[in-house]
Amino acid sequence: MSSILFEIKDSIGLITLNRAEKYNAFNREMALELQQKLHEASINTDIRCIMITGAGKAFSAGQDLDEVVAKDGPDITSILEEHYNPVIRQIRSLEKPVLAVVNGVAAGAGANIALCCDIVIAARSSSFIQAFSKIGLIPDSGGTYFLPRLVGWQKASALAMLGDKVPADEAEKMGMIYKVFDDAVFMEEAYKLAGVLAVMPTKGLAYTKQALNASFCNNYNEQLILEEELQEKAGQTADYKEGVQAFLEKRKPIFKGE
Repeated sequence: MSSILFEIKDSIGLITLNRAEKYNAFNREMALELQQKLHEASINTDIRCIMITGAGKAFSAGQDLDEVVAKDGPDITSILEEHYNPVIRQIRSLEKPVLAVVNGVAAGAGANIALCCDIVIAARSSSFIQAFSKIGLIPDSGGTYFLPRLVGWQKASALAMLGDKVPADEAEKMGMIYKVFDDAVFMEEAYKLAGVLAVMPTKGLAYTKQALNASFCNNYNEQLILEEELQEKAGQTADYKEGVQAFLEKRKPIFKGE
């Protein structure tokens, strides 16, 4: 059975981490397959929003440590260079919105893959854990980059060093994630949100993502210049013209992602 499931429904590409018996812990096969599915979703013009979730009770428990300690297993450098860092770069550069649909525990690299997505929603029973310090490691997969920007320096330091388990409701309150939904309606709400994103002006969303990415390192003047450049590009899209025309005609716009 494939360690990644992939299906397309109503312009939404659903990627499911599928090692439920291992709480969707990553091994090399799953990491490389996730990279492949992200690439397929990026070039498929029928897909305008991507959802990432987990099978079973977990989103992802992070790295499969059985693989690490195996005699012929990959070393830590290889795992980061070949498995996780390419995934983080793909998600942040993908010119479509990526929605993390956290259905259960998200720990270690699993948590940080979720947190690097454009929008993160979680089931109320789910939780987030920076589990690295428990085994003498540092947060990777962008953890030291995204977490302090989401929750602030003090919270990030404490979560990284103590490895506290953060319930979904608390994660929402501290700004780590966007929204929490009751378990019974969680996937229904996830599809609703993805459905909204899938009919929005996709290029405009991609330019927004580029601007947000750059804001992490630009000064304010550089950011203003970038906004000018990206706004000019957005203003040349068919969706912008449709949005303005629909506003003037007092009707709902029909965006095509063009």
